Amino acid sequence: MKTSAIIVAAGSGRRLGHDLPKAFVTLGGHPMLYYPLRALAAVKDVSEAVIALPAGTQSAARSLIESTGLDIPVKLTPGGAERQDSVRIALELVSAESDVVIVHDAARPFATADLFAACIRAAYAAGAAIAAIAVTDTLKQVDENAIVATARRAGLYRAQTPQAFRRELLVRAHREAVRNEIAATDDAELVERLGERVEIVEGSPLNFKITTSDDLALAQALIASHLPT
Repeated sequence: MKTSAIIVAAGSGRRLGHDLPKAFVTLGGHPMLYYPLRALAAVKDVSEAVIALPAGTQSAARSLIESTGLDIPVKLTPGGAERQDSVRIALELVSAESDVVIVHDAARPFATADLFAACIRAAYAAGAAIAAIAVTDTLKQVDENAIVATARRAGLYRAQTPQAFRRELLVRAHREAVRNEIAATDDAELVERLGERVEIVEGSPLNFKITTSDDLALAQALIASHLPT
């Protein structure tokens, strides 16, 4: 059984207050993209990777790949206008021999090799699986700055990446999304729309997505405190 990895790294750094693309913003002395690549290097089941990048960053990405010890074929491609477009573009470059595709956002630098491996195993068994954590905060529905309802949090999870799928299932999901002009914030939603089962793998609160300058500051603090990365 073969597994391909897609790393989505085409986002800008504007919301972080940086001119650099987000994946190349420095975190703990390395570009953010370094961390998921290093985690992948420790996942024996992954046989190739495709990275969706901002235009003009392929040379920098090649140098970075060499520094991580990732010893598998890596294809680089410019990303699309939206995350969903970037995944679809990268998916077209995945080997037809791959059984499972695992998708991860470069902006989640603290995903571990064990989490990648767990999602891959679950996808082989069930067809689709994502990292997620249970919601622990009380959720309020708000309209015009006023609470209108309190949502029951039982059974609610916060989706993360990595997310892993049988290759043919993910391909079909993206084709249907294009055909029906569906936009989603993660790949699992596209697969759910096909009526397919998507299982949960226990993620980690540390596997948060770096979106704002506050997120980046928290990530810097975690690395400074010698969080294993």
